Amino acid sequence: MWEENFETEHEVGRKLDYSPVSWREYFDQMEDVSVGLPDSRDVFRVYKAGNEGPLLVLLHGGGHSALSWAVFTTAITSRVTCRVLAMDLRGHGASCVRQSDDFSTQTMSSDIANVIRACYGDTAPPIILIGHGVGGAIAVHTTSNMLLPSTVGLVAIDVVEGSAMEALHSIQNFLKGRPKSFKSMDHAIEWSYKSGQIRNLESARVSMVGQIKRCEVEEVNTLEQASPVTDVVVERNEEFYDQSYVNDKESAASEVSLSEGQSVYKWRIDLSKSEKYWDGWFRGTSNLFLACNLPKLLLLAGIDRLDRDLTIAQMQGKFMMQVLPPCGHAVQEDKPDKVAEAVAAFLLRHKFAEPRRDTRSANSFTQ
Repeated sequence: MWEENFETEHEVGRKLDYSPVSWREYFDQMEDVSVGLPDSRDVFRVYKAGNEGPLLVLLHGGGHSALSWAVFTTAITSRVTCRVLAMDLRGHGASCVRQSDDFSTQTMSSDIANVIRACYGDTAPPIILIGHGVGGAIAVHTTSNMLLPSTVGLVAIDVVEGSAMEALHSIQNFLKGRPKSFKSMDHAIEWSYKSGQIRNLESARVSMVGQIKRCEVEEVNTLEQASPVTDVVVERNEEFYDQSYVNDKESAASEVSLSEGQSVYKWRIDLSKSEKYWDGWFRGTSNLFLACNLPKLLLLAGIDRLDRDLTIAQMQGKFMMQVLPPCGHAVQEDKPDKVAEAVAAFLLRHKFAEPRRDTRSANSFTQ
């Protein structure tokens, strides 16, 4: 079914726009937040929207950035009155930390608490932690350790211990199978969309900026022997967790010869170097999620993601769950409106937020 939708989005004969879009189209402000001692500060890039209501703290998945929440932010703030703070996790996006290779759950959870404290002091508004993938696991650990006392709700998106643990062995192959670099930002956006990594072009145009950075060819050669920049974008529709997503025929793509002084775009983070932390991110998260004594919502890309503990707990009504229409692992990017609808319903059900006045008026008019 999804393949059919994917094809219709391409509309034969229509040239798609793969140029990047600014964060300003979705957020009100961008800020670099410093935390830690004066002589050893870490700096985290955050994006904010809204100025009243509960605070939605948005944590992205591995390899992504806060910009993966851009389109969702517009969708959720149009539905309910709320504030949004999306942050680049350590080692990701534009954040700059001293120990950029420390991805332990303890350190990353502390980062979240430190950033919120730096922004709001000891009087933070009611917080709903919302995390996708690795960010979802960090949200669970942050909530479980009660690092943010004003937290009132938890939303985990496509993070399930069972399926995540099963997928760990294939992540290195996935990382090796994707292009190492791109000749332009537009080309990276085109690849992310046509490969199925991000199945929503609008989101790809704003979020890929947070995943790759511009490097001079001389710098690339210093870091590693210049990896080929593929000039052919191969369309692949498989899921992130599907081993068949890995393309072992990348060498068939043509190469672009680059001279010194030209630029290429490289991934901002080498996820393969964080492998020793992968197990710790997900092991035990199902039970930690269930033990969090506050309203919880689990959003999944497919029912097959559920493990045994969560299946039993869900049948017992211990948390809200919703399976979204066919989409990839980047759920909030592929289906931002559907995710926003589910999160808005969760916030309204538990009276965490009020519906936007214009939304409420529109609803009453149509009834």
